[in-house]
Amino acid sequence: MIVLDGRRVETAWWGPSADAAPTLVLLHEGLGSVALWRGFPAALQAATGCGVLAYSRFGYGRSASVTLPRPLSYMHDEARDVLGRVLDATGVRRCVLVGHSDGGSIAAIYAGEVSDPRVVGLALIAAHFFVEEVSVDAIAAITREYDAGGLRRRLARYHDDVEAAFRGWSGAWLDPAFRTWNITRQVEEIRVPMLLLQGADDAYGTVEQLRVAERHARCPVETMLIPGAKHSPHIEAPEATCAAVAGFARRLLLDQAVAA
Repeated sequence: MIVLDGRRVETAWWGPSADAAPTLVLLHEGLGSVALWRGFPAALQAATGCGVLAYSRFGYGRSASVTLPRPLSYMHDEARDVLGRVLDATGVRRCVLVGHSDGGSIAAIYAGEVSDPRVVGLALIAAHFFVEEVSVDAIAAITREYDAGGLRRRLARYHDDVEAAFRGWSGAWLDPAFRTWNITRQVEEIRVPMLLLQGADDAYGTVEQLRVAERHARCPVETMLIPGAKHSPHIEAPEATCAAVAGFARRLLLDQAVAA
């Protein structure tokens, strides 16, 4: 755990410290937390030899809660006001940001707006760069499931304040004003390589998310559509997803260091 502004932030670390090796920094999805990465951090650590850091954003997991409603700028706020301080507090020196869904969007905003030399690449899993109708429809459907009670009980095992976690996310996405949310301007400013992964059967976004990033990015971009995976390829197709992220991270963090 670390503390920012007197508020706890849940963290977990796998493998060598930031002083001993580069780091993969995991940024979770809109309903995620440290625990909900499941076996992915350990698999990445074993495949790369790097340290792996995960943290739960405020309002998630065992981190301090937030006041609802979340502002519609919540992903920009996380990137601008929190992520860099998490890297500072945990001593990260050189890293690849690995973001899933909202976490991928936050990583892209950070790389596009903050010139942080510690960040040498982005591996983004099912990231959102603009709002699609399928995303809104899927979130409306899962909100109905949450209201019915079963999903709420399951999520409560992972979040100290499950209402803040769920309503903060769904409330923002289902607000009509959120339809104009778009981070292609930030994507244009990213200067480090990106790996973009998406499940072929993702109900929360279409392949157009990859195409938009390819059209707007000025940095090297690799894309991969993962067969048989939905919105969480690291859970639904863990071997393929880990191999892709680990290979990308090794090229940036380890191979380049050897070459230098």
